[in-house]
Amino acid sequence: MNAPLSPVRQRSLLQRLLTSEAAGGVLLMLTAALAIVIANSPWAEAYQHLMHLQVGPTLTDKLGPMTVHMWINDGLMAIFFLLVGLEIKRELVDGRLASWEQRRLPALPALMGMAVPALIYLAVSCGEPGLAGGWAIPAATDIAFAVGALALLGRHAPLSLKVMLVSVAIIDDMGAVAIIAVFYTSSINLLALAGAAGIVALLLAFNRLRVVALWPYLLGVAALWYVTLLSGVHATIAGVVGALLIPYSAGAGKPREASPLLKLEHGLAPWVAFLIVPAFGFANAGVSFGNLGWSDIVAPLPLAIALGLLLGKQLGVFGGVLLAVKTGLASKPRGASWLQIYGVAMLCGIGFTMSLFIGELAFPGQPEKIDAAKIGILLGSILSAVIACLILRFAPKASD
Repeated sequence: MNAPLSPVRQRSLLQRLLTSEAAGGVLLMLTAALAIVIANSPWAEAYQHLMHLQVGPTLTDKLGPMTVHMWINDGLMAIFFLLVGLEIKRELVDGRLASWEQRRLPALPALMGMAVPALIYLAVSCGEPGLAGGWAIPAATDIAFAVGALALLGRHAPLSLKVMLVSVAIIDDMGAVAIIAVFYTSSINLLALAGAAGIVALLLAFNRLRVVALWPYLLGVAALWYVTLLSGVHATIAGVVGALLIPYSAGAGKPREASPLLKLEHGLAPWVAFLIVPAFGFANAGVSFGNLGWSDIVAPLPLAIALGLLLGKQLGVFGGVLLAVKTGLASKPRGASWLQIYGVAMLCGIGFTMSLFIGELAFPGQPEKIDAAKIGILLGSILSAVIACLILRFAPKASD
């Protein structure tokens, strides 16, 4: 007879990404590369036609007819943010960020890792009209890419650094969600917003009544997504808010594994990792380099983003770790050298998915600026990834 399973070693999405040899991250890299190849091939026009193909009804007058690109960015990415919200809640309840002691080390590097890139962006783009709204583009870290690259390095990165990277990325995601909600919301439809508040109250009531069936919450999140879309707040925020309202308990006498939150997280994880995020990469990474010259690369917008990712992230994250350790706020990651920590800080400069997403919000209806932003994101992310992998591959192990 088999011994009963010891309670509670839950495998979250992020833990599975760490042990899957980065399959989802690799797929994201491949689909992004495919989009770039197609955008610079004879099929470029067909690619653009597909992205702007009208599909389905007009959901709001503001957005107009829904296109393939809009369904991916406003629809599928809401599911991505739903999964992000589920993971954030789980980590805050009983994961890596469950106590203040656990939050000390990643909190300061994450916050500085968002602030410093934004400041570098503003300094480089200073004086250029219409660019200030892109300040948040280099502030985000792409967790799938970064964790994927770290997983491919295997034994060259100690477990403590993987835990630090994931923890920093979780707080980074929280910051990105807050930035999108606060700074990239234009006009507000108060009636729709009131409807969203009513749906939130209903989901809270489900929690109070200890409803553990998943379908009422899914219906509620779907309705919340639509009224949020109508309200003027970006619809992906509904995913995060809805996730925080899904119970992380399974009722009396039942194991935590049976909770609605874990059921949904485990059900969504493969779809997000292997379909939604790669689809987003394919839909948003396609930029033409046909007429690209050196002057285009060093133009204020792409240069500000590239330097924000390449310099700002490493300075902010590494400086945050150094400050936290030297002031006694937190302990240095066990078994990691300072050079390895610096390599992980450099790895945080991969801003691909979240940076592309924020870039679309920062310059709506301005395709030239969006393409320029993509160039900066690709340049900064690729350089950060290559340099980080070289550092971590050849960095000596810690002597302590």
